[in-house]
Amino acid sequence: MRETLIPISEFAQRRQRFLAQMQDNSIAFFAANTLATRSNDTEYLFCQDKTFYYLTGFNEPDAVLVLVKSATPESILFCLPKDPQAEVWHGRRVGEQQAKSQYLFDQTASVEQLEQMAPELIANKSALYYCYGAHQPLELQIFQWLTKVKAQSRLGISAPKSLIDCQAMLDEMRLFKSDAELDVMRQVNIISGKAHQRAMEKTHPEMFEYQIEAELLHEFARHGARHAAYNSIVAGGDNANILHYTDNSEPLNHGDLLLIDAGGELAGYAADITRTFPVSGQFSQPQKALYQLVLDAQQQCIDAIKPGQTLAALNELCNQVLTKGLLALGILQGDLEQLMAEKACKKYFIHGLGHWLGLDVHDVGDYQVNDRQQLRPFEPGMVMTIEPGLYFPLTDDSVEEKWRGIGIRIEDNVLVTDQGHENLTVNAPKSIAEIEALMAG
Repeated sequence: MRETLIPISEFAQRRQRFLAQMQDNSIAFFAANTLATRSNDTEYLFCQDKTFYYLTGFNEPDAVLVLVKSATPESILFCLPKDPQAEVWHGRRVGEQQAKSQYLFDQTASVEQLEQMAPELIANKSALYYCYGAHQPLELQIFQWLTKVKAQSRLGISAPKSLIDCQAMLDEMRLFKSDAELDVMRQVNIISGKAHQRAMEKTHPEMFEYQIEAELLHEFARHGARHAAYNSIVAGGDNANILHYTDNSEPLNHGDLLLIDAGGELAGYAADITRTFPVSGQFSQPQKALYQLVLDAQQQCIDAIKPGQTLAALNELCNQVLTKGLLALGILQGDLEQLMAEKACKKYFIHGLGHWLGLDVHDVGDYQVNDRQQLRPFEPGMVMTIEPGLYFPLTDDSVEEKWRGIGIRIEDNVLVTDQGHENLTVNAPKSIAEIEALMAG
């Protein structure tokens, strides 16, 4: 599958939208990531700062974007210069000239010129924007540049009187996905669904978790998503009760469930899908009962997604479904209304119901959290995960032995639309019948 990139014109439009929100006579700075050392002289694969990428589409390290709101607003990219000797060792660079035309910046310059040009650009501006705490080296540089500008006050040059944290402005922009972004997110969900199908087809007892992880990565890359969006969770048996289990080192045992939380990354955008299925291809009766309960809770929550809905209301719905189910199974005991009021199911459903999704797996955006209640009404263009789960560690002596060692989570990626919602996770089997049929071959 060919990777569909976000049009470069859309990145330029994002810069214009941000400039429109800036105060007159102001300036903003955004930094790219730098290469991170893995050990000695080897480095991790480069991952661009997602805020910087959102505004530029530029995927090289050590660059800085400057946006200037003046009589003629402009965007300036400072990037690594062309260097044949360095490029022989570390790969080709775009360089200033090509960056200007290819990425539609008003000006470009070598990052080596930033130290000289930044105080000149800051001088006599009334406000300066940057993302507080997001990039410590840039933040330090900004204060050094401000000191230089202030030192020229006797020459009639003034420094900005306002320093503004613009992270919330960008988070709000990123929360609402464009048509082009949604096209990419649909693709990465399909690719990731294929990977979950492959995992189900390849799994059998006595394999190791990391072998199934390799199958996932193979399927991501085979369809154009070269990298996983996050470290894959491949958790057999009781390991599923460790929420962020990524060791993936244990053998898979007959009779256990396998929980896989994994998604690919395409053009910077993440999928985040979880499926739980039996290692041997057939659910036991206790596994089937708990699995169907989680699936029912997930489906009812997804069905309720529409504009105006909230995560707080979906959490309450999930609480109702899980509490009734756990009471019917004898895992919870007592009065239903009191159990729901006490959120008794949270002993076994130990994480949140979902989160925003986009360029980051746990993507940016305000939930309007008030006393831990997520009260922001949904609007078209938001994308979220819905991921209820139930967890019964082997050490939990408060439940019957047949439930112990079972951990189940089911997670899909859902878009809010004008009419209601669209489930982007369309091809990863999740009904008991679908899973057992696929694994039976």
